Amino acid sequence: MIKKLIESYRRIRTEHALNHTYRHQYAFVGMGQHSLTNLYPVLFSLQVPLKYICVTTARKARLIGTKYAGIEPTTSLQRILDDETVKGIFVCAAPSSHYRLSSDILASGKSLFVEKPPCSSLKELDSLIGLHQKFHSPVAMVGLQKRYAPATTILKKRLCKEQVFSYDLHYVTGACPDGNIVTDLYIHPIDLVTYLFGKPDIIACEKVTSGTYLLMLRHGHIVGTLELSTEHSWTDAEESLKISTSAGVYNLRQMEELSFVAKQMSVCHLPLEKIMPRNKTIEYLYSRNNFVPVLANNQICSQGYYHEVKAFVDKVEGRRSVIRTGLENLRDTYRIMDYISGL
Repeated sequence: MIKKLIESYRRIRTEHALNHTYRHQYAFVGMGQHSLTNLYPVLFSLQVPLKYICVTTARKARLIGTKYAGIEPTTSLQRILDDETVKGIFVCAAPSSHYRLSSDILASGKSLFVEKPPCSSLKELDSLIGLHQKFHSPVAMVGLQKRYAPATTILKKRLCKEQVFSYDLHYVTGACPDGNIVTDLYIHPIDLVTYLFGKPDIIACEKVTSGTYLLMLRHGHIVGTLELSTEHSWTDAEESLKISTSAGVYNLRQMEELSFVAKQMSVCHLPLEKIMPRNKTIEYLYSRNNFVPVLANNQICSQGYYHEVKAFVDKVEGRRSVIRTGLENLRDTYRIMDYISGL
């Protein structure tokens, strides 16, 4: 009996995966390290029908034609925009080109997935929002994958049920000699706290060095501090978030582990743990299992890449899907980035 139940479960699981297919055609603009490492593997895992890959040089186009059978390489974005069979376009090119590419795609009426940053300022973001509304593009979302990470989803649901007091975030990496560290790197932690805690107001902001900022934000009754720095090391980069609530303390590390320590009881502000010491109990709400090599334990999934791409394609296909990173959702994130960029 148990053997038959296991076989039935495996059969149902396999058939469910085989039945999850997509009918529309898609295109991808860009062929960089991030695309190859994080986005293309998700597209191929989901079996998203990719018709075109658009790159900047004929040499790259020839190489793509050799490597990816069945996908048409091109150096012309207009060719893709003119193809009515293409319903959605992924953009992951040089960050400085995202605004121009996104503007052209939105004006064509096609759905857009653009890797962060979609643009360099709140003014440009508002321009993209205007194009989205004017040309009625079905879907327009930004690749800020942390909003889609499993640990973030769990944390968001828990925080909705508790009173949050404060948080402390550290996002420290090594040097970043190319690009804009605010829009390319710090957009992630700023957007994460905006998503978790709501509209932020700046209490204080200090530019310590050319690559280090210390911020204090207020989200209604919630106060948080952020350390954002590129003065450390990529080998030992740190991304951690500690949240104090009425129920206890949450700790999120690198999107890989989410834990919770319940608040100790007190009577008339007298901490009972000083009278009757107890062992601290840590509840692990999420932790990536490095032993079992399944999709859920792959970093592509734990970091949110899989879920964000699936959310976009499902939405384009007309399936039930929640878009957490629409262009309109990022106005508060860009407002904070504009401020610290001006320091």
